Amino acid sequence: MDKSKFNFLNTSAFILLLFTMGCKQQKEQALPSQNNASENTLSYAKGFSIERGASGITTITITSPWPNAEAEFTYALIPREKLATITLNKEAYDAIVAVPVERIVATSTTHIPALEALGVENRLVGFPNTAYISSKGTRKRIETGAIKELGNNEDINTEMTLELQPDLVVGFSINNQNKAYETLQRSNIPVVYNGDWTEETPLGKAEWIKFFAPFFQMESKADSIFKSIETSYLEAKELAKKATSNPSVLSGALYKDVWYLPGGKSWAAQFLKDANSDYLWSTTQETGSLSLSIESVLEKAQNAKFWVSPSQFTSYETMKEANRHYLQFEAFKNKRIYTFAKTTGDTGGLLYYELAPQRPDLVLKDLIHILHPELLPEHQLFFFKPLD
Repeated sequence: MDKSKFNFLNTSAFILLLFTMGCKQQKEQALPSQNNASENTLSYAKGFSIERGASGITTITITSPWPNAEAEFTYALIPREKLATITLNKEAYDAIVAVPVERIVATSTTHIPALEALGVENRLVGFPNTAYISSKGTRKRIETGAIKELGNNEDINTEMTLELQPDLVVGFSINNQNKAYETLQRSNIPVVYNGDWTEETPLGKAEWIKFFAPFFQMESKADSIFKSIETSYLEAKELAKKATSNPSVLSGALYKDVWYLPGGKSWAAQFLKDANSDYLWSTTQETGSLSLSIESVLEKAQNAKFWVSPSQFTSYETMKEANRHYLQFEAFKNKRIYTFAKTTGDTGGLLYYELAPQRPDLVLKDLIHILHPELLPEHQLFFFKPLD
């Protein structure tokens, strides 16, 4: 793939990731009653719920498959050994899935870490745009042909997908206009939407591992994995409170003539808040990104002590060549700019896009080490690295 095109796609994905907003309307559904049903407790995730019925049926409801979704989706998961004894009103569900799933197609790199953490990565048989995957283990399976390339997510190769005969396709979409998914569903391939990317908090994104777990009957394992991540994150957050300074932080960079940076209620801004920094746009109410002029950013952040996530830039020289206005910022002059764009997989995919949602504790520890090095002096930077 042409490198400039690949970087453009990554930049577009980054901007899209920032534009996640809440505001959802729910549709009414007449679901069959499940006596003595118990709802799985979710502490942070807002985009889905899980309910386990006494009959063994697990119901997953997705309320945020994409930003501003006007409908929710409900899926019934039935143990294979009970398929012959349970009759459901198919009209009440958007998909019915036999579990445990043995063959799965995923469509977003954020799905890969969850599958690997649960130990079911060997059940992944297809993926669109495999070049974006950074995980070394999954890349080996791609190279051996165990995972098939399925084209583009927006126009997934339905013929190849049908040949794979997956038990499940986990879909990623920015709206409800994916005709390929409709084709698969008409062919009796269950498609379920995953909206992990619409969550607005670090732990909310990470908790989506509990979405994957019921498809493999691994709820207890997912609970344990998430609890470990949650504990690590909260301990780091408490440590950050001990810092004696609250350094000012700038983020983002110009894309054409617009400076995109995280809104004050966004995922990225929450990291900076929990790292005990003064993110200069923290009081804004946007859950996605802000679109600003270079003049307004320079006026507000010229003296910011640190600059985090300057789009796709990896060196001071390329920033200078792109726009000499960058040289006016104190963080540029003092070489205090840090990027996740240098941490890539073998094919150039950015590991941050793939793994950071699953491991927010590593992101937070990186930021604490950068902003308050005295608190985590031995920490080795994982995602964020200083610019060349």
